[in-house]
Amino acid sequence: MKRSEGLKNILYMGIVSFFTDFSTEMVMSVLPLYIVKDLNLSRTVLGAIEGSGEFINYIFRIPSGYISDKIGKRKIIVIIGYSISTFSKPFFIFVTGFMDTFMVRISDRIGKGIRTAPRDALIVDSVEKSDSGKAFGIHRTLDQMGAIIGPFFAFLILELFGNIQYIFLISIIPGIIAIFILIHFVKDKLVIHDNNKTLIKITFYSNLKNLFIENKSFVFIVIILGIYSLGVFNYSFVLLKSSDLGVTQGLVPIIYALINISHTIIGIPAGILSDKIGKEKVMIISFLLFIISLILMYFSEKDNLIYIVSIPLIYGLYFGISETMQRALISNYISEHNRGTAFGIYGLIVGVCLLIGNITFGYLWDNYHINMALLYSTVLSIIALCSLSVFMKIKKN
Repeated sequence: MKRSEGLKNILYMGIVSFFTDFSTEMVMSVLPLYIVKDLNLSRTVLGAIEGSGEFINYIFRIPSGYISDKIGKRKIIVIIGYSISTFSKPFFIFVTGFMDTFMVRISDRIGKGIRTAPRDALIVDSVEKSDSGKAFGIHRTLDQMGAIIGPFFAFLILELFGNIQYIFLISIIPGIIAIFILIHFVKDKLVIHDNNKTLIKITFYSNLKNLFIENKSFVFIVIILGIYSLGVFNYSFVLLKSSDLGVTQGLVPIIYALINISHTIIGIPAGILSDKIGKEKVMIISFLLFIISLILMYFSEKDNLIYIVSIPLIYGLYFGISETMQRALISNYISEHNRGTAFGIYGLIVGVCLLIGNITFGYLWDNYHINMALLYSTVLSIIALCSLSVFMKIKKN
């Protein structure tokens, strides 16, 4: 794929993600407090729902990534994933307790899991390796622009109608627009041998052997990101913290929008910077920003506007860099013919760790104190930061 065509493909995929996140974040900006306040479920249950959702999301990346490698096509699998997510979210209208909320959230995450690995592989397929950080940055920025508009739109719906149910229902409209653009404008790229132009013949075992036995750097990076993921927590807990600091339920979508604004601002600069100074160094910046957000949460005071605003902004910066850099960093240590499988394996390991981490964070907050949960996250983040620093030193030598 020519450079201009590849960048155009990245742009269209970014627009697809823009409308998808418009849809998703309308719902997600109100869902955490809806679960805890309206459905009267615990923070541990919220952590279990969000952690399980991320775990399922990452689990489904393995078969979808592998299948996209096997058949040499990405787009059809991406379409299936986006469609499942789009048509599942309106079912939040009918939830009344844990199990039905869990099932709808899991359905949405299954869709995300199916689409993500082949979509990330298609992003890498579309550009030269030296432009991968920029490509992920562009895609992530457009994605997050939708994530900014979605919460503001949810806020307007609440102001106009005063009913969360309308948010769940209207979320299907931007999702359908995203699917239309994906079908008609995004171009696929066949994964073929450079010499004979035939579809590659691979097995799942051969991919695993290449990734885990012959590629030690990939293994180390995935382990480090796994440790980090044990300590990080879903943005839902930031929204709950903002509520504890005095933010009303109607204004919580604005707090979520602040997370997404800083997330969006940092995407492209982080990607460009990583192509210049190295993705590992930029990932360390992400670790440090997350630790700063933990410190701010620890010292925060109720009704203090400085903490109410700074916590979501710093958390958003960390999240924006982390989401961009993790996939770009992984792409440095994998070959073209097993990209889908590699993103899937990375996703599985990180997904398991996110599940454990979110449940643990919620449990510690419920049964001890938020400060105990923050200490847990801080210790694991420091371990991950030190491990990545050692990896960089070993790699340099």
